[in-house]
Amino acid sequence: MERPTKEQIIELPLYVGLDLCDIKVVESEDDAMESLQALQDQTCLGFDTESKPIFRKGEVSLGPSLIQLSTESKAFLFPTRFPFAISAAREILTNPKIMKVGFGIKDDNKEQRKKLNIDIVNTQDLSVTLKHLAGEKSSIGARAAVAMVLKQRLGKGAQQSNWGAHPLKDNQVLYAANDAHSAICVERALRCKSQLSKGMAFI
Repeated sequence: MERPTKEQIIELPLYVGLDLCDIKVVESEDDAMESLQALQDQTCLGFDTESKPIFRKGEVSLGPSLIQLSTESKAFLFPTRFPFAISAAREILTNPKIMKVGFGIKDDNKEQRKKLNIDIVNTQDLSVTLKHLAGEKSSIGARAAVAMVLKQRLGKGAQQSNWGAHPLKDNQVLYAANDAHSAICVERALRCKSQLSKGMAFI
């Protein structure tokens, strides 16, 4: 497994993840309850965060504006402007029975602990996992990971948009949800390859 070049990634088909109808933005107490009911019995979830970009020198980050959690079929977005959304996300992120997989999780953990008092447990940083699998010296980001494992190109169009805005635009909702969704899909693909390799070893 090798890290693809930027030129190779551009040639890949665009990653097709979740549609808007498969994504719930947690904007009410009822939404928060729905998210808990849908996620609390999962064993593994894709995870990511989005923060408002910093453009001025010396400007301090306010921490994550959005927390994303995704199964293979549905994603929930938790805007941190709402206390009930933070509370629901915290309940899932601090649940030791649920593994949270994502890219660059160490930085996400640091920001959430500092700004939102959320101490995430049971995580797998796919950037590090893939770095070891590929024999690379540096960690591998989401875009390269999706290209390596899923043979698709993850779009980055809304990356630098204003994540502190409300309501979020449709392209922001899709981008944020599919960052988390791609993580769970990469994890599942890696797990299948590992199980296949183990099965072949016994033949």
